[in-house]
Amino acid sequence: MTDNWEFSHNKATDAVWTPGLREIFEYRDLGFKDSSKGDYVAHIGKANGKEMTDEVQHWHVHDCTFQFVMVLNGWAEFEYEGIGVRRIEKGDCINQRPGIAHREVGCSKDFEVLEIVAPADFATRMVDAPAAAAAE
Repeated sequence: MTDNWEFSHNKATDAVWTPGLREIFEYRDLGFKDSSKGDYVAHIGKANGKEMTDEVQHWHVHDCTFQFVMVLNGWAEFEYEGIGVRRIEKGDCINQRPGIAHREVGCSKDFEVLEIVAPADFATRMVDAPAAAAAE
């Protein structure tokens, strides 16, 4: 599986920030998608100052087999099916199990996060609120 992967070195000094998954964030692709031949994607997302509602604030799931999240700056609150609301802060990590329904409750203006996901081309689907969350 990994025999065809390539070495990659993504230099911070050459960082390119682009629009991406969320309109309120800018993203820096770290080159894993190409070097792992689509097995993984890794990016840094950071708040860009825009304040608006987007799909991540609604219940959704990611069709993936692995999702690692590490907060580099600021904080965010997410609500997870069967777990409740969790606040993640600078230095915190999450192994977000595949298929867990979740939604963002809020994030700080300086929120910055590293995400590593497999496969690289995962889908995000909107779902109904879990029964326990809908009853609150």
